[in-house]
Amino acid sequence: MEELLDLFHFDIDFPITDPTWIFFLVLVIILFAPIVLERLRIPHIIGMILAGIVVGEHGFNILARDSSFELFGKVGLYYIMFLAGLEMNMEDFKSIRVKATVLGLLAFIFPLGIGVWTNLNLLGYGLITSVLLASMYASHTLIAYPIVIRYGINRQRAVSIAVGGTAVTDTLTLLVLAVISGMYKGETSDMFWIWLVLKVVVLSAVIMVTFPRIGRWFFRRYSDQVVQYIFVMAMVFLGAGLMEWVGMEGILGAFLAGLVLNRLIPHVSPLMSHLEFVGNALFIPYFLIGVGMLINVNVLFGHIDSIKVASIMIVVALLGKWIASWLTQKIYRMKPVERELMFGLSNAQAAATLAAVLVGYNIILPSGERLLNEDVLNGTILLILVTCVVSSFITEHAAKRIAMDDAELDEEKEQKKERILIPVANPDTLERLMQLALVVRDEKRTDNLVALNVINDNNDSVRLEMRGKRSLERAAQIAASANVPLKTVTRFDLNIATGILHTAKETESTTIVIGLHNKSNLVDSFFGNLTEDLLKNTYQQVMIARFQMPVNTLRRIIVAVPPKSEFEHGFVKWITHLCRMSSQLGCRLHFFAHPQTLGYIKGYIQKKHKDVMTEFQELDNWDDLLIITGQVNFDHLLVIVSSRRGSISYDSSFERLPMQVSKYFNNNSIMLLYPDQKGDPNETLSFADPRGWAETQYYDKVGNWFYKWFKKDS
Repeated sequence: MEELLDLFHFDIDFPITDPTWIFFLVLVIILFAPIVLERLRIPHIIGMILAGIVVGEHGFNILARDSSFELFGKVGLYYIMFLAGLEMNMEDFKSIRVKATVLGLLAFIFPLGIGVWTNLNLLGYGLITSVLLASMYASHTLIAYPIVIRYGINRQRAVSIAVGGTAVTDTLTLLVLAVISGMYKGETSDMFWIWLVLKVVVLSAVIMVTFPRIGRWFFRRYSDQVVQYIFVMAMVFLGAGLMEWVGMEGILGAFLAGLVLNRLIPHVSPLMSHLEFVGNALFIPYFLIGVGMLINVNVLFGHIDSIKVASIMIVVALLGKWIASWLTQKIYRMKPVERELMFGLSNAQAAATLAAVLVGYNIILPSGERLLNEDVLNGTILLILVTCVVSSFITEHAAKRIAMDDAELDEEKEQKKERILIPVANPDTLERLMQLALVVRDEKRTDNLVALNVINDNNDSVRLEMRGKRSLERAAQIAASANVPLKTVTRFDLNIATGILHTAKETESTTIVIGLHNKSNLVDSFFGNLTEDLLKNTYQQVMIARFQMPVNTLRRIIVAVPPKSEFEHGFVKWITHLCRMSSQLGCRLHFFAHPQTLGYIKGYIQKKHKDVMTEFQELDNWDDLLIITGQVNFDHLLVIVSSRRGSISYDSSFERLPMQVSKYFNNNSIMLLYPDQKGDPNETLSFADPRGWAETQYYDKVGNWFYKWFKKDS
């Protein structure tokens, strides 16, 4: 065998140091470790850490922990914190920020207090050593966060509280670490604490003010997905680097970057899908394997002092986190499973703990001893292993229970199945119409998007078929990059509108999303023949949209609602769609409506979508619609809820909408929304009115004229 290896000049030396083979073996571990350990019912995260122990220098010494583990490990650590900030529902977080702060303070105070006492009295360490070691118990890393993403519960209240608590706890821990390390670097002064806190606060404010502005500017100008991904990663490392520059750990900067870019990256979007995919496929596993390679099991079990120190550290860390979670649950009357989830997410030690122990280990006291000795270093590694295992198992168990409960609740809700139809005739509007459909769809359903290309059956049909095929492929790419299934349909028909209507019936579509028509000449109508035919021949909801910028860069949605809209059949449906859009984009919904209509809107949103940011303003008379012109900025979306002629909320002033939109909102993003109506439009056809236009518009005109005349005289 050796001769055969010599023949091919194949010489294997362990540990492997060649970058090519290191990267290959890491990929093999990332590929097979979850598959093997899933059969043993061991969480994937623990599998990565255990694999790191086995292949590391303290295991079988297969791989050398070279600079790639330091680089990719740091990227993975930042990625975990960044995704935690990015996945956080900011509206949910605003409603639970007090709860998150309470959990963070409790998770810092109890482990720190218990830890200082045990370190002084049971381990016999000095005060500074005891404080630094106890601060390690207080910190926690969201190692188990990928589990909640996998179960789709990352927007649960308990998850948001745990993530927000992590920011509070780790900030306090890193402040303690910065102060103690500064004391032994000769950096302390009377103003050291104040100066450090001031630098962190100022830098955090700079990040939160400038990063969203830079991000919004960039996303408006560059739509290439690769360029957008690189830009986001650059912002993450800029935030982390700036935070390290002022003396804090970079994980805080990465978390802040995730928070401030949250609104610019919708939860259901190709960019979000790419960010999660790359992180979960490469960087985060690399980090976990690197953590495992640090663990020296032999030293731990060869020293009684190491085992004693590790045992006390583990008990104190777990006990302190459990007390914090239990108190938070009792204070806010949460469910036991929510306490379990908060405890599972908040008890893993890795990032700040490793930073603290390595800083303490490298500080040499005047006596020649280390501030944190080898027993603490080895005990910390065991602490990381045990807490990561406990965190993963508990989070997995709680997440599964919550996901099952949510599934049962969904089954109990007998909601009408919705499906959105997107005709893709115009390649220029295709991408933004798809973005709109992605943010208004129901995330819990997997078959609710249909892209349609209708081809005129004429001599030019071959060329149109090829162009339509490319449009459907592009729509499928956009949906696939957001991990959303899309059904594509090609239809030949002599009339485009008829093809859309027939497809809507065949696919049981409940909403049609189309682009706003561009007038080609003076004779051409505002809506165009296609849109007018659609509105006349279907009572399904129709969204007619024109976006001047990418959908994810919108900052506010202004909704003009006519009187009596609450009596329309589709009233709840369009509010639900706009609330989903607001939630996905993280922007505010600002309603202008008659006082009575506002009451219905407020009531429904408070009952079903209370976490959505809303504002309400009275619009007594629909003729005063132009009052809102001063409220609509270039980065706002104006939604005008209209209605078809003959419907309950129809007003004769709707006839002036085309002129008003063209004159006053020509440079704004706009959506004209026609809600569902009961019945069938064909039922309204008659010999006297063959096009289906009811005569109530004229009665409206006369009635409004008499009303204004009497009001003027009185």
